[in-house]
Amino acid sequence: MLIVGSPYHYLVGDGMDYIQVGKIINTHGIKGEVTIYPLTDDRYRFNDLQIVYLGHDRRRVIVEGARYHKNMVLLKFEEFDNIDDVLPYKGEYLYIDSQDRVILPEDRFFLFDIIGAIVYTVEGKRVGMVSQVIQSTGNDVYVVRNDEMDQEYMIPAVKEFIISIDIDNRRIVIDPIEGMIG
Repeated sequence: MLIVGSPYHYLVGDGMDYIQVGKIINTHGIKGEVTIYPLTDDRYRFNDLQIVYLGHDRRRVIVEGARYHKNMVLLKFEEFDNIDDVLPYKGEYLYIDSQDRVILPEDRFFLFDIIGAIVYTVEGKRVGMVSQVIQSTGNDVYVVRNDEMDQEYMIPAVKEFIISIDIDNRRIVIDPIEGMIG
């Protein structure tokens, strides 16, 4: 079964590549901690982060500590010691350098690797481009958009239909059953 991993958003800029790993949803306490909604399959990976980047400007900060409360991550940064320092980052995203991303096992991919990939049938017919990935407990579903035909197709991300995924060339080959694509 092909499963898509997170983090899910990839940015290029400033000569560096960044990956979104969380969203700062609130401050926590008065000593500069923030509450993070993790955008990664393994929220405990925050234990291993040393450097992160905050907000649209991607301010580089050092992670002083990580702890967990319910499904959230509480982070403390060396640069901030009170609530007023972190308040401007509420609602902003937390990024890591792409070099710090986790290595996924075979047949697992980051969402940003899948979204934007061009989908072809085994016969070489262009189906469209993956516009989104719907994640569910059973299996993920790739939403493939064909703008020329103004169509969307739902392709289950399972080995029965997904023949190959070539991340480097942003190409996915499928073997659809009758009625899956128009």
